[in-house]
Amino acid sequence: MAKNAIIMASGLGTRMRPLTEHTPKPLIKVHGTPMIETVLRALQTANVDAVYIVVGYLKEQFAYLTQKYPHTVLIENPDYTTVNNISSVYYARDVLRSGDCYICEADLVVTRPDIFAAPLSCSCYFGKFVAGHSDDWVFDTNADGLITRVGKAGDDCYNMVGLSYFTQKDAAVLADKIETAYGSNGYEKLFWDDVVNANLRALPLRVVPVSPTDITEIDTVEEWEEINRRGEGERKCK
Repeated sequence: MAKNAIIMASGLGTRMRPLTEHTPKPLIKVHGTPMIETVLRALQTANVDAVYIVVGYLKEQFAYLTQKYPHTVLIENPDYTTVNNISSVYYARDVLRSGDCYICEADLVVTRPDIFAAPLSCSCYFGKFVAGHSDDWVFDTNADGLITRVGKAGDDCYNMVGLSYFTQKDAAVLADKIETAYGSNGYEKLFWDDVVNANLRALPLRVVPVSPTDITEIDTVEEWEEINRRGEGERKCK
């Protein structure tokens, strides 16, 4: 059975301007390494058959990755300027139909390279537990541990970290649901996770807990400056 990964890397990265005026956000360096390469290195521990990077903004700058990382393929998302990130999964939907599949954000700094090493027996989102209120994307779960909501804002719950995994069966269901949603009324504003949330009865998902220090999503210049400053401080202490 094939095991693949989709990395969504097509966005404009407007919240990280001016850094992203000439460089796509996933290629911005943290501690000297482009963020997307920390994801690619982590995926190597999962022994995936192929990694498909969905590109759009400044797409030509990602070409070197296909040489540096074996079995890496670029998929173009022509709708990246007009449609939310549902478009990236839509253009990679055939990958979902080909086997088990990880779906990953590209603007992550993965500091624990073996994050994907543990075998997974069911479809899941990776999540970090946050005590108190969070306005971020979160998961509600029931007594059986199944996810009952994927959405924004929650209290004392797991927060999304930008990584998920779907078994071959569930990945195929997701591909069909994404295809159906694409072109529907208001689809331009949809996150692909909105489609998951609308179809949780057909997609049994659990949360795989990770430490907050294992994965960091960088959304703003301030967050980028902070993580680089923190890394510099750690190097000086050694």
